[in-house]
Amino acid sequence: MAKELTESKIMQVLDFAYDKAMTGLPGFDSAVEMADSYMKEAGSLEDKANSLIRWQNTKAATSGFLTGVGGLLVMPVTIPANLASVYLIQIRMIVAIAYMAGYDVRDDKVKALVYTCLTGNAAKEVLKDAGIQFGKKLAQASINRITGATLTRINQAIGFRLLTKAGTTGVVNFSKMVPILGGVIGGAVDLAATNIVGNTAVKIFIAK
Repeated sequence: MAKELTESKIMQVLDFAYDKAMTGLPGFDSAVEMADSYMKEAGSLEDKANSLIRWQNTKAATSGFLTGVGGLLVMPVTIPANLASVYLIQIRMIVAIAYMAGYDVRDDKVKALVYTCLTGNAAKEVLKDAGIQFGKKLAQASINRITGATLTRINQAIGFRLLTKAGTTGVVNFSKMVPILGGVIGGAVDLAATNIVGNTAVKIFIAK
Protein backbone atom coordinates (compact mmCIF):
# COMPACT_ATOMS: atom_id res chain seq x y z
CA MET A 1 0.00 0.00 0.00
CA ALA A 2 2.67 2.45 1.03
CA LYS A 3 4.46 2.06 -2.33
CA GLU A 4 1.38 3.41 -4.06
CA LEU A 5 1.42 6.57 -1.98
CA THR A 6 3.17 9.79 -2.89
CA GLU A 7 3.39 13.14 -1.12
CA SER A 8 1.16 14.65 -3.80
CA LYS A 9 -1.49 11.96 -3.33
CA ILE A 10 -1.49 12.42 0.42
CA MET A 11 -1.95 16.18 0.12
CA GLN A 12 -4.82 15.69 -2.35
CA VAL A 13 -6.51 13.33 0.09
CA LEU A 14 -6.00 15.78 2.95
CA ASP A 15 -7.72 18.48 0.89
CA PHE A 16 -10.51 16.04 0.05
CA ALA A 17 -10.92 15.07 3.72
CA TYR A 18 -10.83 18.72 4.79
CA ASP A 19 -13.69 19.52 2.44
CA LYS A 20 -15.72 16.59 3.79
CA ALA A 21 -14.96 17.64 7.37
CA MET A 22 -16.30 21.11 6.58
CA THR A 23 -19.48 19.96 4.85
CA GLY A 24 -20.19 16.81 6.85
CA LEU A 25 -21.15 13.37 5.57
CA PRO A 26 -24.23 11.19 6.03
CA GLY A 27 -24.23 10.00 9.62
CA PHE A 28 -22.18 12.74 11.23
CA ASP A 29 -22.02 16.50 11.56
CA SER A 30 -19.54 18.89 10.06
CA ALA A 31 -16.54 19.93 12.15
CA VAL A 32 -18.18 23.29 12.92
CA GLU A 33 -21.43 21.66 14.05
CA MET A 34 -19.47 19.26 16.24
CA ALA A 35 -17.48 22.17 17.71
CA ASP A 36 -20.67 24.06 18.52
CA SER A 37 -22.02 21.08 20.46
CA TYR A 38 -18.85 20.80 22.56
CA MET A 39 -18.78 24.54 23.20
CA LYS A 40 -22.01 24.11 25.17
CA GLU A 41 -20.22 21.96 27.75
CA ALA A 42 -19.02 23.34 31.07
CA GLY A 43 -15.37 24.13 31.74
CA SER A 44 -12.53 25.98 30.06
CA LEU A 45 -11.88 25.96 26.33
CA GLU A 46 -9.09 23.45 26.85
CA ASP A 47 -11.42 21.23 28.91
CA LYS A 48 -13.96 21.29 26.08
CA ALA A 49 -11.30 20.45 23.49
CA ASN A 50 -9.99 17.60 25.61
CA SER A 51 -13.51 16.27 25.98
CA LEU A 52 -13.89 16.31 22.21
CA ILE A 53 -10.61 14.46 21.73
CA ARG A 54 -11.37 11.88 24.40
CA TRP A 55 -14.94 10.97 23.55
CA GLN A 56 -15.21 11.62 19.83
CA ASN A 57 -12.27 9.42 19.01
CA THR A 58 -13.34 6.65 21.33
CA LYS A 59 -16.62 6.66 19.46
CA ALA A 60 -14.84 6.70 16.13
CA ALA A 61 -12.60 3.81 17.07
CA THR A 62 -15.17 1.50 18.60
CA SER A 63 -18.49 1.84 16.85
CA GLY A 64 -17.89 1.68 13.12
CA PHE A 65 -18.41 5.41 13.23
CA LEU A 66 -18.01 6.14 9.54
CA THR A 67 -21.15 4.84 7.90
CA GLY A 68 -22.63 5.70 4.55
CA VAL A 69 -19.39 7.27 3.39
CA GLY A 70 -19.58 6.25 -0.24
CA GLY A 71 -17.94 9.55 -1.10
CA LEU A 72 -14.75 8.39 0.59
CA LEU A 73 -14.55 5.54 -1.88
CA VAL A 74 -14.64 7.93 -4.84
CA MET A 75 -11.52 9.88 -4.03
CA PRO A 76 -9.49 11.98 -6.47
CA VAL A 77 -6.52 9.62 -6.09
CA THR A 78 -5.90 5.99 -5.20
CA ILE A 79 -5.18 5.59 -1.50
CA PRO A 80 -6.28 2.94 1.01
CA ALA A 81 -9.81 3.86 2.09
CA ASN A 82 -9.05 3.10 5.74
CA LEU A 83 -6.15 5.55 5.67
CA ALA A 84 -8.39 8.21 4.14
CA SER A 85 -11.08 7.56 6.75
CA VAL A 86 -8.61 8.16 9.59
CA TYR A 87 -7.44 11.38 7.98
CA LEU A 88 -11.09 12.46 7.86
CA ILE A 89 -11.67 11.62 11.53
CA GLN A 90 -8.51 13.41 12.61
CA ILE A 91 -8.92 16.47 10.38
CA ARG A 92 -12.53 16.87 11.50
CA MET A 93 -11.37 16.81 15.12
CA ILE A 94 -8.56 19.33 14.53
CA VAL A 95 -10.79 21.70 12.53
CA ALA A 96 -13.33 21.61 15.36
CA ILE A 97 -10.62 22.51 17.89
CA ALA A 98 -9.35 25.37 15.71
CA TYR A 99 -12.89 26.67 15.27
CA MET A 100 -13.52 26.46 19.02
CA ALA A 101 -10.40 28.57 19.53
CA GLY A 102 -11.75 31.26 17.21
CA TYR A 103 -9.76 30.63 14.04
CA ASP A 104 -11.09 31.04 10.50
CA VAL A 105 -11.07 27.40 9.41
CA ARG A 106 -11.65 28.40 5.77
CA ASP A 107 -8.31 30.23 5.67
CA ASP A 108 -5.63 28.29 3.73
CA LYS A 109 -3.06 29.26 6.36
CA VAL A 110 -5.18 27.79 9.14
CA LYS A 111 -5.73 24.71 6.97
CA ALA A 112 -1.94 24.26 6.74
CA LEU A 113 -1.73 24.44 10.55
CA VAL A 114 -4.51 21.83 10.78
CA TYR A 115 -2.47 19.55 8.52
CA THR A 116 0.61 20.21 10.64
CA CYS A 117 -1.23 18.71 13.62
CA LEU A 118 -1.47 15.42 11.70
CA THR A 119 2.31 15.05 12.02
CA GLY A 120 1.91 14.76 15.79
CA ASN A 121 5.20 14.96 17.64
CA ALA A 122 6.94 16.23 14.49
CA ALA A 123 4.74 19.35 14.37
CA LYS A 124 7.16 21.39 16.46
CA GLU A 125 9.95 20.78 13.95
CA VAL A 126 7.69 21.47 10.95
CA LEU A 127 6.64 24.83 12.39
CA LYS A 128 10.15 25.73 13.54
CA ASP A 129 11.48 25.22 10.01
CA ALA A 130 8.76 27.63 8.84
CA GLY A 131 9.70 30.19 11.49
CA ILE A 132 6.61 29.63 13.64
CA GLN A 133 6.83 29.14 17.40
CA PHE A 134 5.21 25.96 18.69
CA GLY A 135 3.37 25.75 22.00
CA LYS A 136 2.24 29.36 22.01
CA LYS A 137 -1.29 30.19 20.90
CA LEU A 138 -0.98 31.66 17.44
CA ALA A 139 -2.37 35.15 17.10
CA GLN A 140 -4.28 35.89 13.91
CA ALA A 141 -1.68 38.56 13.13
CA SER A 142 1.04 35.89 13.17
CA ILE A 143 -0.99 33.68 10.86
CA ASN A 144 -1.53 36.59 8.49
CA ARG A 145 2.24 37.02 8.23
CA ILE A 146 2.68 33.51 6.84
CA THR A 147 3.78 33.98 3.24
CA GLY A 148 2.93 31.85 0.23
CA ALA A 149 6.50 30.51 0.21
CA THR A 150 6.23 29.55 3.89
CA LEU A 151 2.91 27.86 3.22
CA THR A 152 4.53 25.81 0.46
CA ARG A 153 7.37 24.77 2.79
CA ILE A 154 4.93 23.73 5.49
CA ASN A 155 2.84 21.62 3.11
CA GLN A 156 5.93 19.98 1.61
CA ALA A 157 7.17 19.05 5.08
CA ILE A 158 3.75 17.68 6.01
CA GLY A 159 3.49 15.58 2.84
CA PHE A 160 6.96 14.13 3.40
CA ARG A 161 6.35 13.27 7.04
CA LEU A 162 2.93 11.73 6.49
CA LEU A 163 4.25 9.65 3.60
CA THR A 164 7.10 8.41 5.79
CA LYS A 165 4.65 7.70 8.61
CA ALA A 166 2.29 5.76 6.35
CA GLY A 167 5.20 3.72 5.06
CA THR A 168 6.51 2.77 8.51
CA THR A 169 4.36 2.75 11.63
CA GLY A 170 1.32 3.99 9.74
CA VAL A 171 -1.32 6.53 10.60
CA VAL A 172 -3.61 3.55 10.89
CA ASN A 173 -2.89 0.35 12.71
CA PHE A 174 -3.75 -1.75 9.66
CA SER A 175 -3.73 -4.99 11.65
CA LYS A 176 -6.79 -3.76 13.56
CA MET A 177 -8.81 -2.55 10.60
CA VAL A 178 -11.86 -4.54 9.64
CA PRO A 179 -12.70 -5.07 5.96
CA ILE A 180 -14.75 -2.48 4.12
CA LEU A 181 -18.18 -3.99 3.68
CA GLY A 182 -21.16 -2.38 2.00
CA GLY A 183 -19.68 1.10 2.19
CA VAL A 184 -19.19 0.88 5.97
CA ILE A 185 -15.72 1.55 7.30
CA GLY A 186 -15.48 0.02 10.76
CA GLY A 187 -13.17 1.21 13.59
CA ALA A 188 -10.25 0.70 15.00
CA VAL A 189 -8.41 3.90 14.65
CA ASP A 190 -5.03 3.88 16.32
CA LEU A 191 -6.18 5.72 19.44
CA ALA A 192 -2.69 6.53 20.64
CA ALA A 193 -1.85 8.27 17.36
CA THR A 194 -5.18 10.09 17.27
CA ASN A 195 -4.76 11.34 20.81
CA ILE A 196 -1.30 12.67 19.98
CA VAL A 197 -2.78 14.50 16.98
CA GLY A 198 -5.54 15.96 19.16
CA ASN A 199 -3.14 17.07 21.85
CA THR A 200 -0.95 18.70 19.20
CA ALA A 201 -3.98 20.65 17.98
CA VAL A 202 -4.60 21.92 21.52
CA LYS A 203 -0.97 23.04 21.82
CA ILE A 204 -1.07 24.87 18.49
CA PHE A 205 -4.50 26.49 18.68
CA ILE A 206 -5.29 26.79 22.39
CA ALA A 207 -2.06 26.64 24.45
CA LYS A 208 -1.53 29.75 26.55
